[in-house]
Amino acid sequence: MAKNTSLWRQTPPAVFPVCLGMLGLGLGWRNASEIVPLAEEVGGILLGLATAFFLFFLAFYIRKLVARPKVLFEDMTNPSARAGVAAAAMSMMLLAAALLPFGMSVPQIWWTGVIMQIAASAVVVRAIWYDPLARRQFTPFQYLTFVGPIVGPVAGIPLGYVTESIILTFAALAAYLVITIGCGLRLINSRPPISMRPSIFIFLAPNCLFAISFSLLGFDTAFVFFYWVANVTALVMLALVPWLTKGGWAPAWASFTFPSAAFVHVQVLAVENGAGFHALFGVYTGLLIATPLILFITFRFVMLWVTGDLAKQTLAASV
Repeated sequence: MAKNTSLWRQTPPAVFPVCLGMLGLGLGWRNASEIVPLAEEVGGILLGLATAFFLFFLAFYIRKLVARPKVLFEDMTNPSARAGVAAAAMSMMLLAAALLPFGMSVPQIWWTGVIMQIAASAVVVRAIWYDPLARRQFTPFQYLTFVGPIVGPVAGIPLGYVTESIILTFAALAAYLVITIGCGLRLINSRPPISMRPSIFIFLAPNCLFAISFSLLGFDTAFVFFYWVANVTALVMLALVPWLTKGGWAPAWASFTFPSAAFVHVQVLAVENGAGFHALFGVYTGLLIATPLILFITFRFVMLWVTGDLAKQTLAASV
C-alpha cells in the first residue's frame, strides 16, 4: 500500500502524451478497418486498453492535485510537463471520438476536454510568464499546449459543433504559425540537447491534425495542402530517426507516439477522399510502424512508472 501511495503522489504529467498516442492508435485501427481488410476488433481492443490507461493516470493525477493543488504549478516548471497537462486535455477530446459509436455522454466528455485545454493553456501561459527571460524559448512541446485545440473537430464535427470546431481550428492555426516560426528560428541558431531531440518529431502531429480537421470541415484545398506537408514531414522525420534517437531511450520518446497515430488517421481520410495507392500505402505503412512503436513506448513508460523512475526522469513534482 505504501508503494502505491508513493506512486500516485508523484504521478508525472509526462505520461499523458503516451495516453494520447494510445487513443490515436486505437482510433487509427478502427477507422482503417472501415476502408481496408483489417480486423475491426483490433481497434476496439486498443481503444479499450487506451481508455483504461488514460483514465487510470488521470484519476491518479487528479488525486495528486486534490492532495495539494499547488503541485500543478510546481509541475509546470519544465516544458515536457506542460505538454503533458495539455495532452491530458487532448486525450479527453479523443476519448469523446472513441465513444461516438456508443453515445455515452459524448458531448459532456468533449466539452470537458475543451475546457481542460483552455485551462491547460492558461496554466502554461502563467508558467511562461514567471519563467526567467532566458527560459522563455519556443519548443515543440508548445504545440500540444497552444495547437492542441486542433484535436477538437475529430469528435466536435460529428457531434454537430461545427462553429465551435472552426473556432478551435483557426485559433490553433494562429498558434501553429507563431510556434513554427519561433522553433524554426531557434533551430537555426542552436540544436536541442540529445535527450530532447525526439521532441522535434512532434512537428508531424499538427500538420496531420490540420489536414484531418480541414477534411472534416470540408475545406478541401486546405486538406490537400496539409496532407502533403504531413507526408513530406513524415519522410524527413524518417530520415532523421538515427539523429533523433542517438541518445537512446528517454521519456522524450513519448514524442513519437501521437504524431505516428495522427499520420495513420490522415492517410485513412486521404483514402476516403480518393487519394489513391499512395494513401493506401500510407495506411499500411503507418500501422506497421506506429503499432509496435507506440505499444513499446507505452510498455516502457509503465515499467518506469511502477519503479518510480518516470517521475524522477521527468522531474515531476510530488505531494
